[in-house]
Amino acid sequence: MRIEIRGVEKLSWRERQVVTLKETGHTADNIAQRLGIAEGTVATLYNRARKKGYEVVIIIDGDPLGLGEMVEDMHDET
Repeated sequence: MRIEIRGVEKLSWRERQVVTLKETGHTADNIAQRLGIAEGTVATLYNRARKKGYEVVIIIDGDPLGLGEMVEDMHDET
C-alpha cells in the first residue's frame, strides 16, 4: 500500500512535511517532536494545508483486502 498526495505543489515545504506525517497516522505531538516545532504550529500548518486543498489517495497493490473475486463478479454482471 502506498499513499499519494495530490496537489502537494500548492503546499510549502513545512506543510508537506506535516501533511505527510499526519496522513500516515502520526499525532500532532509526535510531529512537533520530530520536526522540532511547537504542537500549535503543527495544527496551524495542517489547517493551512487543508485550506489550500490537497487530496490523499491510497494505492493498494494486488488484492490485500480479498475483494478481487467480488469486483470481477460485479464487472461480469454488467
